[in-house]
Amino acid sequence: MRDARSLGEAIDRGERRAVARLISWAERGDPRAFEVIGDRFERTGNARVLGITGPPGSGKSTLTDVLIRDLRSRGERVGVIAVDPTSPFTGGAVLGDRVRMNEHAPDPEVFIRSMGTRGHLGGLSRATSAAIRALDLFGCQSILVETVGVGQSEVDIMQVCDCTIMVTVPGLGDEVQAIKAGVMEVGDIFVVNKADLDGAKKTARELKAMLDLNVGSWRPPVKELIAAKGEGIDQLWEEIDAYQQLSTKEGTGETRRRKQARHELVALAQWSVAERAMTSAHHRALIDELSTEVAMRRLDPYRALSRLLPELVNG
Repeated sequence: MRDARSLGEAIDRGERRAVARLISWAERGDPRAFEVIGDRFERTGNARVLGITGPPGSGKSTLTDVLIRDLRSRGERVGVIAVDPTSPFTGGAVLGDRVRMNEHAPDPEVFIRSMGTRGHLGGLSRATSAAIRALDLFGCQSILVETVGVGQSEVDIMQVCDCTIMVTVPGLGDEVQAIKAGVMEVGDIFVVNKADLDGAKKTARELKAMLDLNVGSWRPPVKELIAAKGEGIDQLWEEIDAYQQLSTKEGTGETRRRKQARHELVALAQWSVAERAMTSAHHRALIDELSTEVAMRRLDPYRALSRLLPELVNG
């Protein structure tokens, strides 16, 4: 399948390998991937997308594994996108969450894909949105997106998910400080995992105290659970369902989708301009010339940008 038409036809037939190929194309920025997805865009938006984020070591992968098991017990087809740091040598995902979720690998109704961030900040891969749509087209009723786990730069997760679960654990030092700067507003539901450890109650109390400052009809709940033992998972699902019901009732889900679409359009524009700047010999030469002028103080960076942008957009 070397052309968009044949890959698209394979996607329509529900071929699993075609979905993997489509995501690989998207990761490489291959325009054929976006052609395939664009031609079927009206058929997307059916899957429930849950984000799972939090500091390293909080047990995100364990929680994801348990949620997969629960969803499969309900008969759902499940997609998982596990975003990991990129290897500086291979460009692939370093941690490889598929290894941790190995028990689900033989299940044809579970599609797990590890993706490297490839230098993209925000805890996600540049191709995450495209991968979500590919899994949506594959017929996944629920899609779980697990972020890279870098603590304070995980804000992009709210731009692709319907509901975001922020996971932490006691024993990270100042647990609340570890997640609050820049990402407290990201979580729709907060989870204190490994609740059998000392300090779990204290961590939950601190989170609740901080979340008391939130305004709005939804006050993010704080749930204590032990993901490795499956304890507290039923209560977590109750909160997920309650959040989605409120989002539907008050229309906040639609508002969130509009914000997500705006964010994606801006991000695509930024990536497009940056790609053009790095791949065109003419633009690289212009950037080198302007950089020299700025370094020599013969030109300020703001006027340099005003000369560069029209070339990138129109050239």
